[in-house]
Amino acid sequence: MKFNLDINSLYLITVITLFDMIKNTKLLNWLIIIFSSLVIFTILWNTFLFVQNFKIEERNKMELWSLATLELVNIDGEISNLTLEVLKKNTSTPMIKVDSNGLIEINNIPNLNINDSVLVKKLIKKFESENKPIEINFGKEKISTLYYGNSSLLNKLKYYPIALLIIAAIFGFIAFLFFKNAKIAQMNKLWSGMAKETAHQIGTPLSSLMGWTELLKNKYNDETYLNEIEKDINRLNIISDRFSKIGSEPLLSNFNISKEIEKTVNYLSDRISNNISVKFLDKESEFFTRINPQLFGWCVENIIKNSIDAIKDEGEIKIFIEENENKISIYFEDNGVGVSKSDFRNIFNPGFTSKERGWGLGLSLAKRIIEDYHSGEIKVHKSELNIGTTMVIILNRGK
Repeated sequence: MKFNLDINSLYLITVITLFDMIKNTKLLNWLIIIFSSLVIFTILWNTFLFVQNFKIEERNKMELWSLATLELVNIDGEISNLTLEVLKKNTSTPMIKVDSNGLIEINNIPNLNINDSVLVKKLIKKFESENKPIEINFGKEKISTLYYGNSSLLNKLKYYPIALLIIAAIFGFIAFLFFKNAKIAQMNKLWSGMAKETAHQIGTPLSSLMGWTELLKNKYNDETYLNEIEKDINRLNIISDRFSKIGSEPLLSNFNISKEIEKTVNYLSDRISNNISVKFLDKESEFFTRINPQLFGWCVENIIKNSIDAIKDEGEIKIFIEENENKISIYFEDNGVGVSKSDFRNIFNPGFTSKERGWGLGLSLAKRIIEDYHSGEIKVHKSELNIGTTMVIILNRGK
């Protein structure tokens, strides 16, 4: 009872800690998002105001130019030298002036042929969409229309908010990745600590059970039940060892994986339904690679249990190994309910499960053991609904 109370207390403390962590992290994230949004909105609004004011200034400049042109035209309608000088001083704003006779005057538009009427009309239409044309009335039905476009500086300023939004989006994406990875690292650290503490908690009653088993052996010489008890105690010891390795870099050594798979198969075969058989076809073969036997056995166990859960009434699980020059592939074939193709990747996500009961952590843990600790690969090799599934583990060959 004391052991159960300790474990329950441990899980309760963990849940409370996780809840507080998530709550504080969410609050901090929202504060950062709100503050960043206010900063970006303020910059964009001020940029918008600046562009509008700059546009008004350009309008005023062009109206002044028009007035100067009007005042400096002589009686004969010829433009004076002073007017030409004023025109030349404006070197940034592109202009097209069209008089009542259809004569066209172009300024600040390099490489434009005045005789190219199609391009000139296209520019006039563009300038008209950018700024309202200015009419210059010289009297006696002489009216010129001034079309002007945005200066190069104003055009650059127009794209500044877009560039700012792109930079803000990139910054936000980087910040999101940072907080996400920081949260994942924090959660992993917490779960690793919980796993190690669980292993420590299991170790205390486990030592007592081993002692009591030895006493029972000495007092009652009945090997039938004691051997089974001893197997389960050894199993608990393995489980404790597995939990203690979570979050630590495991030690890898060269092992014959056939022997390690056979150990797991033998243990599970005595503890599953008689309607389900687990056949390891290569138990007599030798395939050597670098593994951590405790973690690798845990992975094999999770895959076999997943296959057992997928078999409705009765069925068979076949395990076989293929070897090529550089890789060793371990196949787990069952005749269970199968997996839809869209879920081939999802089944390895934490929490994904099709069972009414279960945490959905078995295959996720198997993936982490194989890919993170053994530099291998685990995936669904093939699957058909109501026919079966074949999983495969791919490891590098041992030297």
